[in-house]
Amino acid sequence: MDHKMFCFQCEQTAGCTGCTGAAGVCGKKSDTAKLQDQLTGALIGLAKATEGNRDLVSDDTDQVVVEGLFTTLTNVNFNNDTISGMIRRVEEEKKKLVSNCFHCSSSCGRNDDYDMEKIWTADEDIRSLKSLILFGIRGVAAYAYHADVLGFHDSEVNEFFYKALCAIGMDDWEMEELLPIVMEVGRINLRCMALLDKANTETYGNPVPTEVSLTVEKGPFIVISGHDLCDLKQLLEQTKDKGIHIYTHGEMLPAHAYPELKKYTHLKGNFGTAWQNQQKEFDGLPAPVLFTTNCLMPPKASYADRVFTTDMVSYPGVVHIGEKKDFTPVIEKALALGGYPEDMHFTGMNGGDKVMTGFAHNAVLSVADQVIEAVKAGKIRHFFLVGGCDGARAGRSYYAEFVRQTPADSIVLTLACGKYRFNDMDLGTIGGLPRIMDMGQCNDAYSAIQVAVALAEAFGCEVNDLPLSMVLSWYEQKAVCILLTLLHLGMKKILLGPSLPAFLSPNVLNYLVENYEIAPVTTPEEDLRKILE
Repeated sequence: MDHKMFCFQCEQTAGCTGCTGAAGVCGKKSDTAKLQDQLTGALIGLAKATEGNRDLVSDDTDQVVVEGLFTTLTNVNFNNDTISGMIRRVEEEKKKLVSNCFHCSSSCGRNDDYDMEKIWTADEDIRSLKSLILFGIRGVAAYAYHADVLGFHDSEVNEFFYKALCAIGMDDWEMEELLPIVMEVGRINLRCMALLDKANTETYGNPVPTEVSLTVEKGPFIVISGHDLCDLKQLLEQTKDKGIHIYTHGEMLPAHAYPELKKYTHLKGNFGTAWQNQQKEFDGLPAPVLFTTNCLMPPKASYADRVFTTDMVSYPGVVHIGEKKDFTPVIEKALALGGYPEDMHFTGMNGGDKVMTGFAHNAVLSVADQVIEAVKAGKIRHFFLVGGCDGARAGRSYYAEFVRQTPADSIVLTLACGKYRFNDMDLGTIGGLPRIMDMGQCNDAYSAIQVAVALAEAFGCEVNDLPLSMVLSWYEQKAVCILLTLLHLGMKKILLGPSLPAFLSPNVLNYLVENYEIAPVTTPEEDLRKILE
């Protein structure tokens, strides 16, 4: 192919078709993109090497696969050295499985890596289905990683990674073989989200509704971004009694609702809004920022010296905190910078000075009788699930306008970083409940599913018969696996935006429209009119 790179796995891909130049819209350079393809090809080769050798697959093999897939997620790793190191780990693991094959000069798929150009140049429908599988399992791997660090594993989830990777590497498979694998990604992701929900709640307790301040108090502080609650807990432990305040950023906001994290009094509040605003909001920040998962953007020179990474996140020239999780460099940077000389009052995207979080399934279902009674009494007419990934496209203002225009007798459930478009709005209450309920991180789509299933059981109907509409935004691969989970559960009439994925071919898109009635968002007014008819 004559372009320098090819990548269309995120919503903001160039021209809504694919990044093909010297760098992607996310800031990833072409050589980095090629290394990520090489890593993916190596993972496919490793998966093929496990065929007939399942008894030799170890926990280390599983870990390499999960970490390798996580590494290729959008806005995680921009560092060629660490990606190359991951490729070497994959190759070393493969040699353990098929050591004799490396003395053979014949290429059979067990001693070599898969060439990703075969996918990018394939028939558009095959490319589309394989992309759905690949991007989906990248999202699942991120969730599996977070559960794993808390000591929770699922052999069925791990087994599926090999199955899915092998399917991607099958050059003679057609739509009838690939489509079932696509839908199985959704089933496995549901299982993985349930595992992570169990890991988080058994470790940190069930989230409770919590008001979170957007004010940053004077003095030294650290901002922690991403999704990894285990990293936050360790940072809180290491900063106890050091006069340093901790503030969450982005998808770490829901951490304030977990009882075992709430008890740390120096976990003060939330800084900033969604991830795509970080280059502006971190500009000149008198504090370090720790990135624990994806959502890292190339740091500007004005704050690059105070950015730290850990886990799979990596950026050239940025200090990385390794497996021992010694956050001393972050702590020392916070003390040296000193923070703000006085309290700084920041606001959300709509001018609010606080936000609510903690409405996970346990909290919502604890007042299920109250909700059901309000529906029966006509006080609650409709539920909207408005959530997903945020991004920088102008069309994303749709979501704030949609929520603002929802009728007063409706409830807005939300999750993931898309909520920053509207989570500081004051929409009042209904039936004693706030009209906006933040259910948590993107993986907490599991909570939304649990609530929907419980309501359907209470009313004796199917989920699709509930007065519930899903209006979702997507950006990266975790949104892909969540969408596939909703489709696996048979949920229909999902509105998706701000644009449809570039990797959906017309035929694959038509399949989703015909079988699940997926539709693109239009305008808030028109979509609300159709929903409420």
